[in-house]
Amino acid sequence: MDNIKDFIKKESSAGIILIIATIVALFLENSPLSTLYNTILHTHVEIRFGNLQIAKPFLLWVNDGLMAIFFFLIGLEVKREVLEGHLSSLKQIALPGIAALGGMAIPALIFILFNQSESFSLKGWAIPTATDIAFALGILSLLGKQVPSSLKIFLMALAIIDDLGAIIIIAIFYTSDLSVASIIVSAISLIILFIMNRVGVTKKAAYILVGVILWVSVLKSGVHATLAGVALAFLIPLNSKDKDGNNFSMAKELEHDLHYWVAFLILPLFAFVNAGVSLKGITVDDMLNSVPLGIMLGLFLGKQIGVFGFSYIAIKLKLAKLPDKSSWMQLYGLSVLTGIGFTMSLFIDSLAYNDAQIYHYADKLAVILGSTLSGIVGYLILRSKAKG
Repeated sequence: MDNIKDFIKKESSAGIILIIATIVALFLENSPLSTLYNTILHTHVEIRFGNLQIAKPFLLWVNDGLMAIFFFLIGLEVKREVLEGHLSSLKQIALPGIAALGGMAIPALIFILFNQSESFSLKGWAIPTATDIAFALGILSLLGKQVPSSLKIFLMALAIIDDLGAIIIIAIFYTSDLSVASIIVSAISLIILFIMNRVGVTKKAAYILVGVILWVSVLKSGVHATLAGVALAFLIPLNSKDKDGNNFSMAKELEHDLHYWVAFLILPLFAFVNAGVSLKGITVDDMLNSVPLGIMLGLFLGKQIGVFGFSYIAIKLKLAKLPDKSSWMQLYGLSVLTGIGFTMSLFIDSLAYNDAQIYHYADKLAVILGSTLSGIVGYLILRSKAKG
């Protein structure tokens, strides 16, 4: 329980930093400093080793590089939870698993309903399927002990499954033309990592070195580079013995070491470079376009309908049970909170539309507005229930 409290404390604080980073980005993009802000985003950074060259604007170094570390952390969390945590048994995984499925399916269907006639617009169907755990837990923390810990654990488990779903979606639907040579290097890297795991290699540096090679090869392959982080995480040993025969967990150590860096640097930096939405020229008609409307309704209505509706059915069919010491209204309030997509939704948006400004930032603004509305309404429902 102490580990859970520590996790929630870090995620809650990270949520506050994310809000600050978002506000700063919005201010800079809509102020006389917008030129400086955009210059930073599009400054090219290049790394070259002989004929191997990686040249990207700063924005993509964050989205393709630093976010790979974020996905690496997600992979470590998923592996730990599945093998020995809150997702290690069918009984524990039932409710958050079913709820997460509904929370991805219904928002996607709502988006598709609004955009079924436009093939380019349909690329964004996965945008409203995500949940930002840092923001959601940040809002839950404002209620303190008024919300039972079982609901917080439920939200954590749901968000982890949601992230796993996002990983699968990115791998299948947001992969470009493939390079056979790069895929072969990636496969060899994975085989080496697997062998290292099986023979008991315990040097973190060895895994990091092969992991960097894996990231570069995946980056060049056409598969999104962040997936390299997930693959690497799954091959990090969870339980090992050091040279003295003492038990230790490399995966848990790396998870602990990276959590603060991801929560307080990588995710805020991601928010800073992606949330700078220009409000100039955005009209009500722009926001009522099928794409932003599908995103906003998907996040605010789709997530709560999917999460609560699927949870209700599962509980009534006795496939799962209501979290301990919680009520239906509290579960509903939490379901509304899952509509806070923010970082993951912005990330998928950048993949779907390749950061094209065809919608004049209305798509990204829709993510922010849908997430904000979900956060406010979810908080008010949970607060009113706590007072009642």
